[in-house]
Amino acid sequence: MKTQNLSDISIQYLKGVGPQRKKVFERLGVETIEDLLYFFPRHYEDRRQMTPLAKLKVGEWQTVTGKIANHSGRRSWYTKKHVYEVEVGDATSRVFCVWFNRPYLDRYFKAGQQIVVYGKVDIYKDRFQIVSPDYEIIADDEEDRALSVDRIVPVYPMTRGMTQRSLRKAVKQCLEKYASSLQDILPYDIRTKYALHNLVKSLWSIHFPDKPEDQAVAYRRVSFEEFFLFQISVLLRRQSIVTKDGIAHAISDEFCRDFERLFSFVLTQSQKDVIREVAKDLKSNSPMHRLLQGDVGCGKTVVAFFGCLASVRNGYQAAIMAPTEILARQHYENLVKTIAGSPFRDIRPCLLISDLDVKSRAQALAAIQEGAIDIVVGTHALIQDAVNFRSLSFVVIDEQHKFGVRQRALLSAKGKNPDVLVMTATPIPRTLCLTLYGDLDVSTISEIPPGRGSLCTTLFAQQDAGKAYEIVRQAVARGEQTYIVYPIIDESEDLDLKSAQEMYKTLQKGELKGFRLGLLHGQMKKQQTQDVMRQFLNKELDVLVATTVLEVGVDVPNATVMVVEHADRFGLAQLHQLRGRIGRGALDAQCVLVADLATPQAQARLEVLLSTRDGFQIAQQDLLIRGPGEFFGRHQHGLNELRIANPQTQLDILEEARQEAIGILAKDPKLSDVNHAIIQKTILKRYPSYLGNILSG
Repeated sequence: MKTQNLSDISIQYLKGVGPQRKKVFERLGVETIEDLLYFFPRHYEDRRQMTPLAKLKVGEWQTVTGKIANHSGRRSWYTKKHVYEVEVGDATSRVFCVWFNRPYLDRYFKAGQQIVVYGKVDIYKDRFQIVSPDYEIIADDEEDRALSVDRIVPVYPMTRGMTQRSLRKAVKQCLEKYASSLQDILPYDIRTKYALHNLVKSLWSIHFPDKPEDQAVAYRRVSFEEFFLFQISVLLRRQSIVTKDGIAHAISDEFCRDFERLFSFVLTQSQKDVIREVAKDLKSNSPMHRLLQGDVGCGKTVVAFFGCLASVRNGYQAAIMAPTEILARQHYENLVKTIAGSPFRDIRPCLLISDLDVKSRAQALAAIQEGAIDIVVGTHALIQDAVNFRSLSFVVIDEQHKFGVRQRALLSAKGKNPDVLVMTATPIPRTLCLTLYGDLDVSTISEIPPGRGSLCTTLFAQQDAGKAYEIVRQAVARGEQTYIVYPIIDESEDLDLKSAQEMYKTLQKGELKGFRLGLLHGQMKKQQTQDVMRQFLNKELDVLVATTVLEVGVDVPNATVMVVEHADRFGLAQLHQLRGRIGRGALDAQCVLVADLATPQAQARLEVLLSTRDGFQIAQQDLLIRGPGEFFGRHQHGLNELRIANPQTQLDILEEARQEAIGILAKDPKLSDVNHAIIQKTILKRYPSYLGNILSG
């Protein structure tokens, strides 16, 4: 069959999709035929031998099937919640499936339908019951049953307007029609060496495995390919860095002493160690590319300021790029406050964010280009074409997981091979870090500065949320401030979650009536956001109701309580980041998680958070539970190609793939050999465009 470029074929041309269904697929991140082939199941259900209902085991998570006998909705007598109940039966017994506050389910169920449900089995009033189970209605047609029962069944991520049944049919059709057009990227000798199957066979076994062993072998093969391509990208970036000439800075002992005197506190030993590492890099005439990782509140910004001030004292400019305007403004204000009245008071910083008026922006851009500004603090606005530096020598990327590799490169390109420090409060183990970020040297701050209050974390079930708000009221009565965080902004029938906007109104009238509440979310206008944060900082608000915009950079020492609603919907690392917004002063703090523990994964995440404040342990567990795709975020370009590969659990495969990547580049640094043409083509397609300059330069 003639080879086709499947990444150029829109999903709408798959039979049964068309322009309208295409929009539904796009919500899943599936835009092309290739996207669908690589849209992998999130888990599998073994439906080869279903447990008879009479043999259900209480307390266990089980998959069962039967026919709908009855279905109805009612209001509970005590809580007045809407209860929707479906009675499912087989030849042996009955189980009752129950959902709360989801009356719209009545549109989906009919008596006599076959249904498959998955959930935790309990006993309620002498009968089997499953609360809020996953469910799937099985159609009568033969093709549907062949894909949905009597086999190991793939379960995919979902969106509204899509069903597991229709997605499975689309994937099968896609495999049958297009899979043979895929080119195998891994060289034959590598596949033979590690006993890896070909790509087409592996994709079939991932989507529709005949037995678990087939799926495991296929996962290993695709994981190897993902790691292999990622490592080639990392090694190419490293190769391009070490061959460049950088800027050698002079750093005197007097400068270091003046710097340490800027702060009213004594730097931790970790901070001092990292500053020494950065100083050594700055003195070298090779450009620094260093990753600084450390837990929330450990003092990474001090290290960033050291590099910025050293750059300016050598006659150059520095830049700090943050992911949000809140964080950028905070860095700018801290910098101004830090250097005021010090030997560095003559240094000229400026704030460059997108909401500057036309005149102020033009003045700032002119001053930066002329060299009249020494340190520029900003957001993505820093990498726009209109921003030109006179002599940029030091670059800081804060919360680097919020940016892509390409954005990092664009800011670096504003200078002549400047030193680059990327910082993250989402730490990962050092050996793993060195492998994933092979183009970066790694430093770690492992201590939290002294003088902080204690921070405890507690967990309440959803029905006990009132206890969480009592903790909020007590904190406000002590003169302290609090956060309440929600995962979404607006009401969603599909997600059935409380929203920030709706709960802001509800709390004003109910649990927190009489308190001064503010609302903060990412869709607010910038001026509104700034006004709300200013009011909260000035203690004009008692409670800030917010979405995860709080995750990065909000620093209010008087804020001591955070309530996270629907905590089970957040990743562990994200919850840890949110928790890091409190306990930043001398006062004791409390993080209260309110959750519906409907799945084993949600329970596992939250138990880890309750047991430790160590960001490294939490990050390790988050990688194990969720995998790298969600952990690192889609913005971390390159890592978003790890659809299956998990560097935490497959370190052996990662190392094998890395060694093969090293071997190929040692013989063919530009991948110009005809035998490596498919590798070069794939690298240029998947990874940032500047790799093209590396391969052709």
